[in-house]
Amino acid sequence: MPDVREAIAGVLRGRNDPSVIQTVRSTAAAVLSYLAALWLSSAQVPLLAPLTTLLVVQVTVYATLTRGMRRIVAVVAGVLLAVGFSSLVGLSWWSLGVLILAALILGHLVRVNEFVPEVAISAMLVLGVSVTRVAETALDRVVETLIGAVVGLLFNVLFVPPIWTRSAGESIEDLAERMRDLLWSLGEEVGRPTPVEEAAALLEEARRLDHDIVRVDAAVAQAEESLKLNPRVREGTLSRLVLRTGLDTLEICAVVLRVIARTLTELAEEGAQESLFPPETTAALQELFAELAAAIDAFTVLVTSDVTIDADDAEVELMDKLRDAHDARDRIAQLLLAEQQRHPEQWQLHGTLLTQIDRLLDELAAEKRSARLTEELDFQISQPFARHPQLAMLTRHAPFRRVLRRRRKET
Repeated sequence: MPDVREAIAGVLRGRNDPSVIQTVRSTAAAVLSYLAALWLSSAQVPLLAPLTTLLVVQVTVYATLTRGMRRIVAVVAGVLLAVGFSSLVGLSWWSLGVLILAALILGHLVRVNEFVPEVAISAMLVLGVSVTRVAETALDRVVETLIGAVVGLLFNVLFVPPIWTRSAGESIEDLAERMRDLLWSLGEEVGRPTPVEEAAALLEEARRLDHDIVRVDAAVAQAEESLKLNPRVREGTLSRLVLRTGLDTLEICAVVLRVIARTLTELAEEGAQESLFPPETTAALQELFAELAAAIDAFTVLVTSDVTIDADDAEVELMDKLRDAHDARDRIAQLLLAEQQRHPEQWQLHGTLLTQIDRLLDELAAEKRSARLTEELDFQISQPFARHPQLAMLTRHAPFRRVLRRRRKET
């Protein structure tokens, strides 16, 4: 019975996996594209249509639209170039080289990005047929490409891709959990004699957070893209900025944790088999690290929660934990000041430790988050006006000003 429950849970988890969803969607769209090409084109085996659909159908609406348009432009550009070449020269080694060179240059000029080779491929396929069939082959290739692209676009319009904010939120939660565990481990480190090897292992763990951030950044980027042009999203800009600024804060915190781990490692190297700090300082540091770990948990809930009540509760908890952490930090500062009389050579390391603790407290503060959100929101709103100054006339209208005020209040 437990095995059955585990199997069912695995299937349910797989339903939400991006790779599983994309595999099913691409397969269904490609089959529909092939059937449509059989009905609408004269080709007996129109494999170019499902191939185009596979390249066009993406995990987000925005990616599907942009890739679809680039694919169509690439094929049409290659076909037109081949038709022009076929009327001037035949197929030989030198004409093939000139054609490929011209096609690749044309692909960069029309900015089809990853479909630059498609311009040359389309041109070669059209030029490779006999002169009498050039026009027919060119037309068939354009028609199949259009069918595949249109089917892919319609598929994503009728079956809207999911919004990947939950997946991005889970990635951010995993990152925060690693940071929380590291803080607990650092608290244990200061409470006992720590061999240099153990301190160095924690430092290596802090360095590995950089790799986690790269993975989470990719998940957040996918979530940001899934919110663009998605009809199921009302406040896409605000949702994107909450996730992005939240990750930015955690990235800075990861850097700070690495510096703290480095500082404790250097203290372990100097202290040999002694405890890193006296008992009273150790207790205060352990309390501080525990409060910071809880604050990171609350901050993560705040930036990943879709429910207002949960976000409000997380904000209250975050403020409480940061207040307790500030109290612990002040006690530590007084204790370390007294410690300088016994170990004056460690004043620089103690000062670095306090500085990084202050940086963590500052980055997690609600005021810092609100200021960062407001700054990013203003930047996103002003971008269209920077590119198109004529749109600045819209800001003179009262309805538009009300929208700006409402968005700022929501942050």
